Amino acid sequence: MSAGDRRCAAGFAFRPLPQKAFPCLEDKDIRDRLLKWSMQSRITAQAFGFDQQFKPYQKDEFVTAFFNDPNVNSSLKLLSASGQWTTLGSKVTKIEATLVPCTEISMSFFDRLYSEGIVRETGDIVKCYDDYYDDILICDELRKVLLLEDSDHYDIFSPLDRQEFLFCLFKHLCIGGALCQFEDAVGPYLETTKAFYKDLVSVQKNPETKEISIISTVFRVSAYDINGLCYPSSKSHNQTFAYLVVDSCKRHVNTLYHSFGGGLFTD
Repeated sequence: MSAGDRRCAAGFAFRPLPQKAFPCLEDKDIRDRLLKWSMQSRITAQAFGFDQQFKPYQKDEFVTAFFNDPNVNSSLKLLSASGQWTTLGSKVTKIEATLVPCTEISMSFFDRLYSEGIVRETGDIVKCYDDYYDDILICDELRKVLLLEDSDHYDIFSPLDRQEFLFCLFKHLCIGGALCQFEDAVGPYLETTKAFYKDLVSVQKNPETKEISIISTVFRVSAYDINGLCYPSSKSHNQTFAYLVVDSCKRHVNTLYHSFGGGLFTD
């Protein structure tokens, strides 16, 4: 990267877009599901605009500038250790930003759950003997596919499939929070995944071929201050996550945040 590029990247400026709606978080059915899954009141999405052209190779500079921008620092939501919503509010000294592939445009990605016997034709999830993975109860074949590498059907999703943002969203929702009540059918998980994906990701249609393609760039992010890990939480957990979904055409970035826990408090 040239010195000019570095100066440009460091100069990203951001502004909150509070008027941006995320219908997935307002829908009553989805809110009820998130409550059942112990995620409601622990999950949020926000939108910000930025002022310069963004290229994926600038990710570290972009993400560092994002966290340290006064408009972000004072408004980016996270849950405190006591379970109260607060804002970042600290100088970020280090970031981690992992590119998350985002290419899938159809929920047919999950059809293999039916064809491989994880889910019955009715949509019911096939049950199994109880097992545990990192204190997460595994009581059906779906969670086995998502979590257990030695399960018979783990390979129906390749390593690249498992990196896809669509898969990550689905897995997060299926596993849920600390007091998650699992669904007996796969439908609610698929419907909720689709709603989140649609609200977060930007697409465009090729005027000639009419093909739809995704134009968003997705990063899973974490941030550190002088005391250590500070975002998305001071405690690391696979179900505590934050994603930045960058639309370089509109110069918008959507955030999706969740902190693992009981989800018992109200908004």
